[in-house]
Amino acid sequence: MNSSQTVGIVAGWGEYPISVAKALREKGCRVVIAAIRDHASPDIEQVADATQWVGVCKLGGMQRFFEKERVEQVCLSGKLFKETILFHGWGWMGHLPDWECIKTMFPLLYSRRANTTDDSLLGAVVHSFARKGMTTIPGTDYAPQLLAEAGVLTRRHPTARLQADMDFGWRMAKEMGRLDIGQSVTIRDRSVLAVEAIEGTDACITRTASLCPRGGFSLVKVAKPQQDMRFDLPTIGPRTIETMRKAGGKAIAIEAGKTILLDREKTLAAAEKAGIVIVSITQ
Repeated sequence: MNSSQTVGIVAGWGEYPISVAKALREKGCRVVIAAIRDHASPDIEQVADATQWVGVCKLGGMQRFFEKERVEQVCLSGKLFKETILFHGWGWMGHLPDWECIKTMFPLLYSRRANTTDDSLLGAVVHSFARKGMTTIPGTDYAPQLLAEAGVLTRRHPTARLQADMDFGWRMAKEMGRLDIGQSVTIRDRSVLAVEAIEGTDACITRTASLCPRGGFSLVKVAKPQQDMRFDLPTIGPRTIETMRKAGGKAIAIEAGKTILLDREKTLAAAEKAGIVIVSITQ
């Protein structure tokens, strides 16, 4: 990567876009951000050389902004609330998609031969940028330090029961990932309590609290076997820890080298305080 180049970030919800932007600026890159309304944090403007706020379905608007700013490499970062975009109100058409978005998404959303999994939808976005001469690059290429290393990341180690739950949950989560359903499962006593689907990890954890009020469960969050590192990487951070604490969870297993660990010091400190074990596994 040329340190003088301009890199575009499509910024969704969460801290990840901000972390990537900071890493790019530390490398001397110019950072241009298409910030998605009702998703991206207002703080994103503080780490950008140029920012344009865009609607979630304004794909053409994002591309025109990047073309004007001479962007050749693009990073897709941050969460999109897929359930709100597709299944609330008028669905995606209620977000007034522009022509590029319609051309890109219509074959997927209205074809009986296609599906609307994350891989399908985000893959279509990647191809749309490619048609405009822009290459989509993993954010972790710019900020590899965000990926969790292998090992027990907290001072506290898992008990034999928690370790058995995490081992069991790993197999379940990998199968869910293979089917592109979600990245996470919650486990207690080698029983699957909840499976993440469109609602996201935090909602999955919260649902687990109502299913297992005694707590003591484990969260297992992994990359898909066919994971495209350019988008939809599993991510945990301080919010994950707080949600687990409220729900009574006691352990988190993630995949080393393929999981983003946001705000590392704050996340691990919060886990220590809450008595939550974090284990990063390579398999």
